Amino acid sequence: MNKPAAPRKRASVKLETAPKPKPKPRTTRKTSKKELPKPPVGSFKHRLLMIGLEVLGLAITAVSAVMILLGYSAGWFSGTRFFTSLLPFAIGVLALIVAAAVLLIGWWRLRKWLQDRAAILAPVLALSFALVIGWFVLQNHFAQAFGHFRMLVGGKQEASRVTLAHQVYAAYRRYDTAQLLQMVNRAETYNPAIVEAAKVFDIDPNLLQGIAATESSFLPRDSRDGGHGLFQITQVPKAVMAQAGKQLEVSKPSLLDPRHNAFIAAATLKYYLTEMHNDLFLGLLAYNIGPANGGLRFIMQQYGAIDFVTIQPYLQQLPRDYPIRVLSHALAFRLWKIEGKLPVYEEGDNAMRIQRIGIPGLQAEL
Repeated sequence: MNKPAAPRKRASVKLETAPKPKPKPRTTRKTSKKELPKPPVGSFKHRLLMIGLEVLGLAITAVSAVMILLGYSAGWFSGTRFFTSLLPFAIGVLALIVAAAVLLIGWWRLRKWLQDRAAILAPVLALSFALVIGWFVLQNHFAQAFGHFRMLVGGKQEASRVTLAHQVYAAYRRYDTAQLLQMVNRAETYNPAIVEAAKVFDIDPNLLQGIAATESSFLPRDSRDGGHGLFQITQVPKAVMAQAGKQLEVSKPSLLDPRHNAFIAAATLKYYLTEMHNDLFLGLLAYNIGPANGGLRFIMQQYGAIDFVTIQPYLQQLPRDYPIRVLSHALAFRLWKIEGKLPVYEEGDNAMRIQRIGIPGLQAEL
């Protein structure tokens, strides 16, 4: 018998499965400039500070340079003729503008080169320029250039002020140094009261010292013309006496008390300075003339005078010279306060240094 045939084993066919795709590597997306991490707040403040210092240094340098250049060249342009003064001045201003533009462009290019090396270099260089020109400003020669610059801009008004200032310097030059020093020493006793009165009425104390030196030489006494005490007080407006009494907290100030005398003088000077629109020379002249016969304002209206220069010819010598004498004594007290000595005006470069220090009361016009 035939054996049944064994069933054939099916050939196992391996199905080839498609290989699994490999996971694609994650591509890092390029970040745009806007998506860059923001700099910390401190770096922005630092950049702002650097720009501020750079602008400050350049501004100081530019302003000072313009004053110096115009000051030194003022003498070349002074006058009213078209071809010799006005036209050269206009050309000079145009050249200054062109030079400023060229320098600004040059600085912008230099600034980029500096920033490529260090961000701090541009501000440091700008501040260095400012320090160099600041050192020059502190020298005596700048006072002369600045004076010429004021003359160029101020015109007639500045010319009058400079003329009167030199009258003050000339009066100081003529004083005997030993006598001035003796008066400065006598003033030590009364300086606390003078400084207190000056502070209350917002006046330069050197001005009050100059008035006391001119009136009494710091030897309080009664004079033949009715003056009393340290400041030789005669007639004062009633409002002034009431104001001084209010500050002293007394009903009637005593002219024999040096402190009261100083308060009355300070209140009187403040009153006349206000009346004369803070013109120092007119204020001192009005202080000397007083309220009699309508005072200085009436005299100026009578003669049509508009300032101290135009009223001088109508005055007698004593009132005419009064502001000059007061300010020359005030200058001596300022020099003593600043330098501890009374320099001789004509020795060395004392004249330039004294002019740079300036006359008390006139600095408010700067």
